[in-house]
Amino acid sequence: MGDLTYIAIIIAKVTAIFIAVISGCAYATWLERKLLGRLQQRMGPTYVGPFGLLQPLADGLKLLFKEDLVISKSERVIFAISPIIAFIPGFMAFAVIPIGPPIELFGYTIPLAVSDLNIGILFILATTSLGVYGIALGGWASGSKYSLLGAIRSSAQMVSYEVSYGLALVPILMMAGTLSLHEMVSQQAGGWLGIGNWYVFKNPIAFLIFWICAIAETNRAPFDMPEAESELVSGYLTEYSSMKFSMFFVGEYANMLTAAAVMATVFFGGWNGPIASGPWWLVIKVIFFMVMYIWIRASFPRIRYDQLMDLGWKVLFPIALLNVLVTGLLMYLV
Repeated sequence: MGDLTYIAIIIAKVTAIFIAVISGCAYATWLERKLLGRLQQRMGPTYVGPFGLLQPLADGLKLLFKEDLVISKSERVIFAISPIIAFIPGFMAFAVIPIGPPIELFGYTIPLAVSDLNIGILFILATTSLGVYGIALGGWASGSKYSLLGAIRSSAQMVSYEVSYGLALVPILMMAGTLSLHEMVSQQAGGWLGIGNWYVFKNPIAFLIFWICAIAETNRAPFDMPEAESELVSGYLTEYSSMKFSMFFVGEYANMLTAAAVMATVFFGGWNGPIASGPWWLVIKVIFFMVMYIWIRASFPRIRYDQLMDLGWKVLFPIALLNVLVTGLLMYLV
């Protein structure tokens, strides 16, 4: 494969992933409003386009042309770049997530991932943990007590749940013997009905811990302490408007899509499925987890901040650590 061909393929894959993720973020907002409407006996968006499908585009245009307000007490430079810091990491993580098996095109074998890193899991953990810097800096730079409190909450929440978030993956890495997402997906192929080798069945406790931590890491209800509208107006977002606000918003949904894609890849076999493995299985699984995100938001009230910390340090962390020890012991004995 020539250098120019290789560069063209990489650019094409990056462009396709970016468009897919940004479109997924836009229509995740439509899906959330529709499902919340149904779950709470409301209609959701109905007027802009068929079934309200053009509502995300209308929202984007509205935010694009709204006045960009900057309060006088803010640190202007940091206030401006914080949404970018929160926006980018969610997209970076998708660079190592395999969308499907390699395909043959124009005589070349093209892997359906921007880069198949042999340390893919570490790359995802590193990039997804960067988003909190944008939230923390944005809350501090806003010059508002509500924003600062939201930023402090987000930082504490991220630190508290990042430990269990990583520990939940350790038993899977021990069983897989690799950090490559592509190899993990390959190991989960076959089995009973095509799903027997999925790691969610081999270690369901690890998945449950990872799922709870993923909700907390993405600041979603019932763990949406950094925003907490009933307490902090809108938390770290209080002083943001226009495109800066929308970048924070899109960054949150990009992180949700990343967490959903990681769960689908690591625990649910990625592109493998009961019938004819392919990229559509990964898409179906990601949509399922996004629906679960929304369903949980509609079903559970926001917990108190002390309960959030207790859950992270007194419940999830000991269970995750014990799960690592038990998995290692079972692997040694069996």
